Amino acid sequence: MNGGLGRFVLIWLAQLVSLAGSAITGFVLGVRVYQLTGSATQFGLIMLSEAVAAIAVAPIAGAAVDRFDRRRILVASDVIAAAATGILLLLLAGGELQVWYVYPVAVITAACGTFRLITFTTMLPMLVPPEHLGRANGLAQAAMAVQIAAPLAAGVLLGTLGLRGVIVVDLATYGFALAITIALPLPAKARRGPGGTAEQPGAWAELRGGWTELRKRPGLVPLLWVLGAFDFCFGVAGVLIQPLILTFASPATLGLLMFAGGGGMLLGSLVMSLWGGPRRRMTGVSLFLAVGGIALALHALAPSPPLIGILAPAFLFTLPVVTGCVMTLLQSKVEPSALGRVMASARIVSQAATSLAYAIAGPLADGVFEPLLVSGGALADGVGDLIGVGPGRGIALIFVVLGALLVALAVVAARAKALRTVEDLPDLLHREGEPDAAELAAG
Repeated sequence: MNGGLGRFVLIWLAQLVSLAGSAITGFVLGVRVYQLTGSATQFGLIMLSEAVAAIAVAPIAGAAVDRFDRRRILVASDVIAAAATGILLLLLAGGELQVWYVYPVAVITAACGTFRLITFTTMLPMLVPPEHLGRANGLAQAAMAVQIAAPLAAGVLLGTLGLRGVIVVDLATYGFALAITIALPLPAKARRGPGGTAEQPGAWAELRGGWTELRKRPGLVPLLWVLGAFDFCFGVAGVLIQPLILTFASPATLGLLMFAGGGGMLLGSLVMSLWGGPRRRMTGVSLFLAVGGIALALHALAPSPPLIGILAPAFLFTLPVVTGCVMTLLQSKVEPSALGRVMASARIVSQAATSLAYAIAGPLADGVFEPLLVSGGALADGVGDLIGVGPGRGIALIFVVLGALLVALAVVAARAKALRTVEDLPDLLHREGEPDAAELAAG
C-alpha cells in the first residue's frame, strides 16, 4: 500500500474505533438517564449539552490545530476523554453514579471529540496525495454510519456486558486509538502546519480566522451554507424517522431499518472512497442533493417497512458523497496555514444546523404537521388523499417538505454563479513549500 495512504488508513481506523466506542457509550448513558428519570427533557439535555460544547470549543480547536503539534492534540483529546469516562466507571462501580454526573462527562467527551474531528480533517489532506483526496474524504464519512449503527450495537453490548462492560469497551477503544496515534510515523506537515512557525495574529483574530480565510475566496462561504442546509434537513429527518417508523412497525423492525440506513451510509462512504467523486465536485454536490431529496420525499408514499428499507439507505447513501465533495473543495481551496480554523468553521455551521434541527423537529411535528393530517384536519382532504391520514402522516408530510428543500438546494448549487465557479479557484493545498506526493509516500 502507498505509504501516505497506509498512514491515513491507520489514523482513520484509530479515530473510527474510538468514535464507535464513544457513540455506543453515549447511547447507553442516554438510555440509563431516561430509565432513571423517565424524562425526555433530561434525555434531550444530554444531546443539547454535547452540541453546545462542540460549537463552543470549535474555534479554539481550529486555532490550536493550526498552531500546535496535531499528534499531541489527538493524544490529549483521547487521554482527557478516557479519563472522564474512567471516572464515570469508578462512580458506577462504587454505586455513586447520579444522573447529573453524566452531563459533565458528556460535555468533556463532546469537546474532545470536536478537537479530534477537526484535527483529523486538517491532517487528512496532508496524509494523502491530491489525486486521492476525494477518496479519503469519502472514507472519512464512515464515521457517520458508525454513529447511526451505534444504537443496535449498544443494545447487543448492553444485554451481554451490562453498562460497566460497555464503558470498559469504550476505554479499550481509546487505548487502541492512542497506540496507533503515538506509534505511527507522520510527515512533518501533517503534524504541524505552516501556521505553527509564522507570526501569529491576536487571539480574537485567530479565533475568527476561518471565516476571514473563507471570505477571501468567493463561493466558499455559500458552499458552507449549502452544507449547513443539507445538515439541517438531515438532522430533522434523523430525529423524526424513528417516530415515523414506530407508527406502523415494531421496535424490532425499527432496529433493523436503522441498521439498513447505516448500511446505506457505509456503502456511500465505500463507493466514494473507491470512486473519489466526480472531477467537478459541485456537480456531485448538486446531483446527490437532488437524489437525496427525491428519496426523502418518497418516504411519505406509504407506511411500509419495505419502502423505508429501500429509501432510507438510498437517502443516507448520498450523505458521504455530498459531504466528501464539500470537504475536498474546502481542503484544497484554502491556505494550509488556516486549514484547521476553516475546518472549525465548517464544524460550527454543521453542528449549529443540526442542533437547530434537533430543537425544532419535535415541536414542528407534534404542534403543526401532525394535527394537519388527523381525521378532519386542515389537510386531511387533498394531501391526506395522497399520503394518508392518521398517526405519522404529518411527519410524512415533513419528509415531503424536506425533500423539496433539498431539490431546491440542488438547483441553487447547480445554477448559482459563485458556487458553479468555486472549483475554478486556485488549488492551494500542495503549492510550493507544501508536501508533494513523493514526500507523502515516503513520509
